Amino acid sequence: NYQGDLKQNSLSLKQMRFVGSIGARYDLSEHLLLRTNLSLGSLRADDSKNKDQFLKERYLSFQTKLFEWELGAQYNFFNLNYKWWTPYAFAGAAVFHFDPMALNNAGQLVKLQPLSTEGQGFTAGRKVYKRTQLSIPLGIGAEYLLTEDLRIGLEIGYRKTFTDYIDDVSKRYVDQSALFAAKGQLAVDMAYRGTGSYPVAGTVRGSEKNKDAYIFMQVKLIWRPFVDWYQRTSGLP
Repeated sequence: NYQGDLKQNSLSLKQMRFVGSIGARYDLSEHLLLRTNLSLGSLRADDSKNKDQFLKERYLSFQTKLFEWELGAQYNFFNLNYKWWTPYAFAGAAVFHFDPMALNNAGQLVKLQPLSTEGQGFTAGRKVYKRTQLSIPLGIGAEYLLTEDLRIGLEIGYRKTFTDYIDDVSKRYVDQSALFAAKGQLAVDMAYRGTGSYPVAGTVRGSEKNKDAYIFMQVKLIWRPFVDWYQRTSGLP
């Protein structure tokens, strides 16, 4: 689920997309473990889905594939050697990659970052944003024992990011003539997709006060195929 400038209600689940993950983990103690996950999913949002009239008239939208590699720690509140389930909390660091796109007037998907829709790269104080960024995953979950080596879980994880451009929207409209001279008509068309004339330079396009974020809600299956092998080869009970 995406949270940002193109979504009036950040808690709305109407535009959720699927994500899949595969990972591994290592028990440090009866409560603490290290974990790493690779995830592939997508994010999207559309102004037309909002109720606010300003957002509807702005008529911006975006979609992107999302790739994430997470490395972190998980703390189980109960010891699963004695309990059949446990709640847990986790935190860590992640690298994620995104590439915002939107449909042009011909119905074709267009990559937005190269178009510098807010003057990135040719307007003072606006740098070209990087599509590979860092995030901080934070979340909670619960695991339930099916067998000694098989568990099922439910997890909700919030990703705090340090970019406001997952959706390619952050600040104010750049001068139309300057954008046309630097990037061409397609950039002008994608910077403003509403009805009426192109807004005056400096008109609010997005809000840079809050960074974009995304949330994973996942059902997890945990299998421990190496536990018996490790215990046999190490001589542990």
